[in-house]
Amino acid sequence: MAFLQTSFFSETLGMNTSINVILPQKTTQQIGMTGHVREGEGAPVLYLLHGLSDDHTIWMRRTSIERYVAPLGLAVVMPSVDRSFYRNLPAGGAYWDFISQELPAVVQQFFRISSRREETFVAGLSMGGYGAFKLALRCPEKFAAAASLSGVLDFPAWTERSKEGNGMPAREMPGLLGPEMRCIPDEDDLFTLARQRVAEAGQGVEIPRLYTVCGREDFLYDDNVRFINFTREIGLPLEVREETGSHSWDFWDQEIQGVLNWLPLRGR
Repeated sequence: MAFLQTSFFSETLGMNTSINVILPQKTTQQIGMTGHVREGEGAPVLYLLHGLSDDHTIWMRRTSIERYVAPLGLAVVMPSVDRSFYRNLPAGGAYWDFISQELPAVVQQFFRISSRREETFVAGLSMGGYGAFKLALRCPEKFAAAASLSGVLDFPAWTERSKEGNGMPAREMPGLLGPEMRCIPDEDDLFTLARQRVAEAGQGVEIPRLYTVCGREDFLYDDNVRFINFTREIGLPLEVREETGSHSWDFWDQEIQGVLNWLPLRGR
């Protein structure tokens, strides 16, 4: 595999930003790891999103993601979005526009990555799990599959707890929601987005495959159960995996392997 640390100017954010990228490399002499490349084609790509306290470096620092994807011929793009919850902030950066529009275009420009929907995937942990499902449900034409690991799947409930000091520090909430601390809009609520996608499914809109896993000891477990039950009520297909575990890197390093096995990669 090739590992690239890339900094570039984001027109959307109006500043320099960074991504870490893993690219497939065909190798035969690397000790302990064999790389795979699809000859003559752009690589399928996984956008791998970080959580609230982390950045674009965290998946490489806390897991063996490079080793896990080497035999798959899968590219991995790990962006940084600060503590934005993958939203356009009321008085800050347009992180949703960046992650959903500019970043895929930049990746296509810089790297030999497939542009096909069926070879484009997204996954993330905690805040990134929310971001992954939000991307899949708001942009179903771009993503074939999305996975959430210990995701903040009930964002409105999480923001209400944070206002009371149990989540993001209360002092940060006006920056996230605006000074009036208004309710979460439909475009940022996974429950509303899920219902919209089910309603559109009969009109020819293809819903991405969805996968969620959350440890039973995780403080977000009840929120995950609430979302899972809702998807069952409305008929949204969602593959659910439950395991013993907490909000920890031991858990995510284990479960990202399950996500990679689940991805609908062509040719395996």
